[in-house]
Amino acid sequence: MGGEPEEREAALAELRKRLEDALAREGLTKVQLAARTRLGRTTVQEAFRPGGRVPSALTVAALSGKLGLPDEQLQELRRAAAGESGPVSLRDEGLGKEIGQWDPHDLEVHPAGTPTVTASSSVRAQRALPGYVRRAHDQVLAEAVGEAMEGRSRMLVLVGSSSTGKTRACWEVVQPLAAAGWRLWHPYDPTRAEAALADLDRVTPRTVVWLNEAQHYLGHLQAGERIAAALHTLLTQADRGPVLVLGTLWSEYADAYTALPQIGKPDPHSRVRELLTGRTLTIPDTFDDEALRAASALAQGGDRFMKDALTRAHTHGRVTQDLAGAPELVRRYEHGTPPVKALLQAAMDARRLGVGLHLPQAFLIDAAIDYLTDDDYDQLVEDWAETAFADLARPVHGKQAPLRRTSTRHPCLPTTAKTPVPEPGLVFRLADYLEQHGRTTRRTLCPPASFWHAAHKHLVRPDDLANLAAAAEDRYRLQWTHHLRLRAAEAGNAKALLYVAKLQAAAGDAEGAAAIYGQVSQTAYRQVAEAGDTRALHDLAQFLGEIGHLSGARAFYQQAADAGDTDALISLAQMREHEGDWEGAEVVFRQAAAVGSSRALIYLGRMHTKTGDTESAKSVFQQAADSGNAEALLCLAGTYETSGDLEGAKALYRQAAEAGVAGALTDMACAMSEAGDAQGAEAVLREAASGDGGGRALFCLAELRARSGDVEGAEVIYREAADAGDVDAQLVLAARLLAGPGGRAAAEDLLRPAADAGFPRVLFYLAEMRMETGNREGAEAAYRQTADAGCLETGRVLQFIEGKPQFEPERYWPYGLNPDGAPATPWQACATG
Repeated sequence: MGGEPEEREAALAELRKRLEDALAREGLTKVQLAARTRLGRTTVQEAFRPGGRVPSALTVAALSGKLGLPDEQLQELRRAAAGESGPVSLRDEGLGKEIGQWDPHDLEVHPAGTPTVTASSSVRAQRALPGYVRRAHDQVLAEAVGEAMEGRSRMLVLVGSSSTGKTRACWEVVQPLAAAGWRLWHPYDPTRAEAALADLDRVTPRTVVWLNEAQHYLGHLQAGERIAAALHTLLTQADRGPVLVLGTLWSEYADAYTALPQIGKPDPHSRVRELLTGRTLTIPDTFDDEALRAASALAQGGDRFMKDALTRAHTHGRVTQDLAGAPELVRRYEHGTPPVKALLQAAMDARRLGVGLHLPQAFLIDAAIDYLTDDDYDQLVEDWAETAFADLARPVHGKQAPLRRTSTRHPCLPTTAKTPVPEPGLVFRLADYLEQHGRTTRRTLCPPASFWHAAHKHLVRPDDLANLAAAAEDRYRLQWTHHLRLRAAEAGNAKALLYVAKLQAAAGDAEGAAAIYGQVSQTAYRQVAEAGDTRALHDLAQFLGEIGHLSGARAFYQQAADAGDTDALISLAQMREHEGDWEGAEVVFRQAAAVGSSRALIYLGRMHTKTGDTESAKSVFQQAADSGNAEALLCLAGTYETSGDLEGAKALYRQAAEAGVAGALTDMACAMSEAGDAQGAEAVLREAASGDGGGRALFCLAELRARSGDVEGAEVIYREAADAGDVDAQLVLAARLLAGPGGRAAAEDLLRPAADAGFPRVLFYLAEMRMETGNREGAEAAYRQTADAGCLETGRVLQFIEGKPQFEPERYWPYGLNPDGAPATPWQACATG
């Protein structure tokens, strides 16, 4: 180092002055200069900034070349400013940057979820990546990386359909190179082809050349062949290696580039074809069984992205497509035009309320009307539906469209079968991810009137109509329940026919009711004979039991059991148990267990527990556990606990927890607490709270603290549990807030998120709280919110269990509710509609 500080500062000032003058003379901005020199914008800004660092020799060389300045003079000033002596070194430090400095999403790895944005706008949003499942092609990639690390240049282009995991595979395989200090260069500015063509000759050893979507490089009309030639030179010149070139291509591009030309026709891709020969690697569209098992292991280990994707992709195996397309599908929905959103919301509601996969276009168009605001409806143009459906048909990553046209496969049925044939016309299918998104975000909403009208008018499948009738009943929309059941009965749905029979009997037409009951029996038997649909018999038996027709229920259960339905055997055994026929129940439970139902053994063990026969219960639970039923371990632990063998019970609870049984550790802690080991119980609850479902364990821990007299400690943990989403903890805190000054508003603020999410217990608590303070209108609103979420009956059951006065909706709304939530006006229910 040499030179006085004043001399170095003067040299740096002169260097910057010459650069500024030349920049003004050329009429360029610093951003434009950065683009021309291929330097980073920050690097250029730093070279001009007063007080900034002395630019490198490479930076000065690039700037002087583009600004028409004598490089030798500028380099002399730079050396003086840096206090250097000796010749100027223009060693190229390499294109790109170290691999570890890259964000994978900047390299076009598809995001799998919404970015987490920090409070500061200056901090970049972060997106997590799902766990990675290695497949056969990853081994080939790894071998190429190994050869590159040993000093041999390699190139591989991954070929496959959209969103099959090509780019992510490339990102994962370069991680060992990151640890070895390799750089990665992703040419893209000003265009991919221009950047690659300009700077491929500057690639230095130990660099990964990243050619994602390689058609933009190799398929460029003017530059593609020249880029292929430059890549070939880079790979074959030993003194320039080792380098690793990684690219991705869709199959159709790879086929076009590698196809041999016809005789006498131009050969536009001869250099590209030669380059790709022996350097492509095909990626499968789907996960095979081994990959699906690996993905399931990641999901079970806490990978929320993989767990979510497998709920939809476990059958078809297109896991990567689901992960890649999900965020864009939601964006298309949230930012869609009003008609697009209305059609998607109608489709979401149809699927979550039980309509089948194939949604008729006529139904969707008519259903969508009331999802539009008055202003949006007034602005509809004549071809609004056609335009919206065309927009929804455009695919996102993974070739998924939000709402795509499809076709139904009509079953080959005997000519005597009376299965309704759907109306002719177009049918559409909602993207799986949007279906799931709708089930989550719209679960507390009741569809508007146009939805129910359209369903009644256009849907013909009996199961669709029956499912919507049940959904309407859950939401206390009694008039639509009635009319949809009549339509379902006309279409041949057995449950709906029984409903009509009930109406006939109530009207005094016993003969008509009996005739319908016979029709139901014949329909159910025919379903079993033609399709082996024992579930239909089972469901009918359950329905008959619910309305008190026990002999009919028993007959259908027996028919289903004779056809091989073990659940029907369990139901028959339970009927005998409820009637006090213990011996008969055990015979049937044993019969179900003999054909492989370990659940039957659990029910049998519980029956023995109720009758006080602990030893028999223990034996049966052990048999179920030995057959692989982990739930039986909890039951078995309970019998040990009842017998006073706490250590044996603890060992079983621990075994159940290790087998993945939810709540096993919490149950273990409760047993320890009741035995007087409060300290041990607290340690186990803390352990449970660190895993899934921690809110429940924290609530139990707070209860333990409260019983011991530690009110303040309990309060702290109740808040922990409430923050973890435990509803009971939120209710406890709300009750405490309610007792304080101005407590009702604070309690409502605390409970509002859970209420908006549709938790029946919270909604009923809010209603009771409002009623006690004289807010009848507010109480009715909470009850109506419960009905909209389809949780009215669940809440009433909870009230019954807890011994609270039950809410009686018939007193508030004797004729049910309209779709908009207003009480319905009088209407007449009759068997003919």
